[in-house]
Amino acid sequence: MKIVDHISNAKGKTLFSFELLPPIKGQSIKGIFDAIDPLMEFNPPFIDVTYLREDYIYKQHANGLLEKVAYRKRPSTVATCAAIMNKYKVDAVPHLICGGFTKDETENALIDLQFLGIDNVLVLRGDARKSDNAFIPTPDGHAYASELLQHVVDMNNGRYLHDDMENSEKTDFCIGVAGYPEKHYESPNLDTDFKYLKHKVDLGADFIVTQMFFDNKKYKALVEKCRENGINVPIIPGLKPITSSKQLISLPKIFHLDIPIELSEAIQSCKSEKDVKEVGIEWMINQCKELKEMGAPVLHFYTMGNPEPTKKIANAVF
Repeated sequence: MKIVDHISNAKGKTLFSFELLPPIKGQSIKGIFDAIDPLMEFNPPFIDVTYLREDYIYKQHANGLLEKVAYRKRPSTVATCAAIMNKYKVDAVPHLICGGFTKDETENALIDLQFLGIDNVLVLRGDARKSDNAFIPTPDGHAYASELLQHVVDMNNGRYLHDDMENSEKTDFCIGVAGYPEKHYESPNLDTDFKYLKHKVDLGADFIVTQMFFDNKKYKALVEKCRENGINVPIIPGLKPITSSKQLISLPKIFHLDIPIELSEAIQSCKSEKDVKEVGIEWMINQCKELKEMGAPVLHFYTMGNPEPTKKIANAVF
């Protein structure tokens, strides 16, 4: 079922969902199931599975020379989605990214997803490789999320890359895109970032999932600006509690977000990491309760494969 239909069928009730990483290459699916099982009591209608682009590793040969080798650490997004749908009978939402894929590879992946009965995709540009200073598009791949989105929209209209294809079947994907309550770090300002978001919705995006945030006023401002500018698709808040004092530095650095002073001071006054986790979870519980009152269609948690904090939050909120 499409995410927009799950939301419509909920008739104003806030739903619960979460995101996880596919297994590291060589690991079994059991770790994924162990991360999902504790959260199934909250009846998630869908579960997101991320996609990570390849990176480079260096292999040293016997002669001392180093060889630069492309390596994909977590290659099994599509298979993980299929396993989740088979075991739990819920919708799996794979991420699609620009980096690491040619347009042909993207199209073939979308065909596989359609054959598997996957109805939803989340379209993203993706991050730069760790070894690169900035995002570098794959040769003959998409450079921007809007280009990748257009590719999916084209296939939904029966248009494939190669014009000589006959009797092409239309796909029917429900397409999600990312939104940034505090702007994408590469945008010069919020207004420019919003222009890109509106462009993606105008192209055919069906729903928006936000970057994590800790100040609900910023989510509310994004929703209000969207509605004032004719963007009426569901806007799903993405959420992650602070569970470590190190995240006061790492989260703003990686995700370019602000942590409210009340939260940062509460964490800095903690005497142990256990206390930090409790403060972070309590903040997120209050944040989620307020988001429900604001009418958020779904509370979507970035679990990173660790279900414990999300389970504590969901127990208090749902």
